[in-house]
Amino acid sequence: MSNSRQEKFSGTKQVEPHLQLDVVRLEAYLRSVIPDSAAPLEIRRFKGGQSNPTYQLVTGNRNYVLRRKPPGPLLPSAHAVDREYKVIKALSGVGFPVPRPYALCTDESGIGTMFYVMEMVEGRVLWEMSLPGMTPAERAQIYDAKVTTLAQLQKIDYKAVGLEDFGKPTDYFARQITRWTKNYVASETVKIDLMDRLNEWLPKNIPHDDAVSIVHGDYRMDNMIFHPTEPRVVAVLDWELSTIGHPFGDFTYHLLPWLLPQMGERLSSLGGLDLKALGIPTEEEYIARYCELVGRRNIPGIDYYRAYTLWRLAAIYQGIIKRVEEGTAANEHAETNPDLVKNIAAIAWEYARKHGAPA
Repeated sequence: MSNSRQEKFSGTKQVEPHLQLDVVRLEAYLRSVIPDSAAPLEIRRFKGGQSNPTYQLVTGNRNYVLRRKPPGPLLPSAHAVDREYKVIKALSGVGFPVPRPYALCTDESGIGTMFYVMEMVEGRVLWEMSLPGMTPAERAQIYDAKVTTLAQLQKIDYKAVGLEDFGKPTDYFARQITRWTKNYVASETVKIDLMDRLNEWLPKNIPHDDAVSIVHGDYRMDNMIFHPTEPRVVAVLDWELSTIGHPFGDFTYHLLPWLLPQMGERLSSLGGLDLKALGIPTEEEYIARYCELVGRRNIPGIDYYRAYTLWRLAAIYQGIIKRVEEGTAANEHAETNPDLVKNIAAIAWEYARKHGAPA
């Protein structure tokens, strides 16, 4: 790739006027929850991310990260920073790679919305799936670290880490389809026939499988921090959509780069690339590696899960388009073109047809 995605989404920038924080109040809050935090406080905003505004807090002795709900009208159940904080706190206690959580503030009078503060983890955020500038061996190691970390998450006993009440362990896909259908309808800006057809077909054709695990909900490469020089994950970020559910939810979402064609800077894809030359596993090889790590022989009904995860991505992008329209999007580069939703829905319907949907 051109490094345009890497450049566009990496690092920090000045905070836009509508997302400014009260520095005096925030300094006082930090002193109350992190006694050794030192003034003065400088606030920057991270460029990446489409949902919850994320800030770098630069203090006199160390840096922190603040995640908040965005201001303005929000969709029901969206932007749940309190759930993010809860799962990060639980996972940090068992050695899973997440930032250290410091405090959750539910008092919205402080900066206008709920927020939490966590450690700022140093390392690499990789925005381009082709991993430009790396050797084939390095790329292979990065991809293996990604799937190994996911398998590690799925092996954690969610009850043992205090997440028994974090979500219902049954009917994950049915619940997700209900949620994202409601969100999609609430954020609809134009009628898209294939999204309507998927909204109807998906809940009627869910494969039966009763596996249960912690689900991240947005498990992808740019929601991870890799060690500065080593091919290992040092932190998994953005737990806004996390819950208890089916492990295939995360894994098949994780397959999106193999499922999507090249779409420019909108989405980073592996479509059309020479994966062997790059050292990146094929989708089949990656699925086999995942099954090896979690002790499965295969993933029955995988075309259904491909259709579901593409449909869900389309619904997520529709929500972003709606937030842009309302002026509440967290990212200045947020998607505004409904054709993206339409194109993703068309790919989803092709996989639905492979699973038995009508032509």
